[in-house]
Amino acid sequence: MKLKKEKLLELYATMQTIRQFESRIVDLYAKGEIPGLAHLYVGEEAVATGVCAALKDDDYITSTHRGHGHVIAKGAQLGPMMAELFGRRTGYCKGKGGSMHIADMNIGILGANGIAGGGLPIAVGAGWSAKWRGSDQVTAAFFGDGSSNNGTFHESLNLASLKKLPVIFVCENNLYGISVSQARHQPILDIASRAAGYNMPGVTVDGNDVLEVHQAAVKAVKRARVGEGPTLIECKTYRWRGHHGGDPNQGARYRTKDEIEVWIAKCPIHRLTAKLIKDKVATKNKLKTIDKEVLQKIDAAVEFAKVSEFPAADEIYEDVYV
Repeated sequence: MKLKKEKLLELYATMQTIRQFESRIVDLYAKGEIPGLAHLYVGEEAVATGVCAALKDDDYITSTHRGHGHVIAKGAQLGPMMAELFGRRTGYCKGKGGSMHIADMNIGILGANGIAGGGLPIAVGAGWSAKWRGSDQVTAAFFGDGSSNNGTFHESLNLASLKKLPVIFVCENNLYGISVSQARHQPILDIASRAAGYNMPGVTVDGNDVLEVHQAAVKAVKRARVGEGPTLIECKTYRWRGHHGGDPNQGARYRTKDEIEVWIAKCPIHRLTAKLIKDKVATKNKLKTIDKEVLQKIDAAVEFAKVSEFPAADEIYEDVYV
């Protein structure tokens, strides 16, 4: 499947937006301007970009604690995202949800989720709703390798397969569940092999190759739209930074500097850049222009957040559901 020039440049711009958004968060977090925790997506940009590029505007996604990349790729606005991280009332959740709970129902973002595996049953519910309503909407559920050990993973795959629901299960296997390597928490190498137990296709792809991810997602979405049921896509990738902003691990504790350097050399953005230039889809100057535009948008988002007000103290119990 050969993509048009416009689509390829769109993929590049999305990945670069995610990378620069997260890089700015690193700086702002270090300065103490962002409260709470931020789980950064640096290094994994090809997964969210490739999958969401295969979806329509009214399709759904469920996200994770490491969700900034997912919601950016699905079309979330950078200003309200940044404001949410700053705890301001102009944020997506009025500054009360923070990094791990960004949602926008208008564009199908059913919410990031601080509970590992918590988005999986929500995705199944959305898929079942689409089937009942007779729409052709598809839901993509993002989750990590650690979440694939949870009961929610197995229950969700089982029900989705049984009812042939239009759900794409996207496992972002970055090789670590917090600080525990996959080799220490799973007896299998490929999480996609678990799809066989639920009679659905399971495919493992290079999660740092946005075109390979996109191709697998397009195929899975096509199956789902015509009523053939779910697919499990495992994307092998890697997070460059620690588990969250307060975990500075760069090889001092649970992984080595050599391992990190190997994966940085597989940078998904550099790989796409090289291909675009080699195939004469874009020049270096064209890509630099896109980079500049992205940084301008990030700057504007930060300024929007900084000038926004905090929620009033008497609003503390508003928008809270129990």
